[in-house]
Amino acid sequence: QVQLVESGGGLVQAGGSLRLSCAASGRTFSSLSMGWFRQAPGKERELVAATTWTGGSTLYADSVKGRFTISRDNAKDAVYLQMNSLKPEDTAVYYCAAGQKMRGEYTYWGQGTQVTVSS
Repeated sequence: QVQLVESGGGLVQAGGSLRLSCAASGRTFSSLSMGWFRQAPGKERELVAATTWTGGSTLYADSVKGRFTISRDNAKDAVYLQMNSLKPEDTAVYYCAAGQKMRGEYTYWGQGTQVTVSS
């Protein structure tokens, strides 16, 4: 089992930045791919960014490319999402997730953290 706890969400003005953190505990974190998902009201959950267990490969949703950066620190069992140039449409609950493959199914999920971007 892996437990994931997100933090760092909040209210920010458009154009601002936030850094989300996800702390992991449980089984070996460093062997898992990690992803950040988000779900806005009335919309389906979408993958925002993901990284392999080494951090050597990443992927991003087209809507966040060039603005968001995912990173991980396996020594600290943590993964981060740096969000810059935030837009109102980035408003959502953001979830951290872990799975065997970056492009596969994610098995473990955090409880989510709210990000609200005001215009």
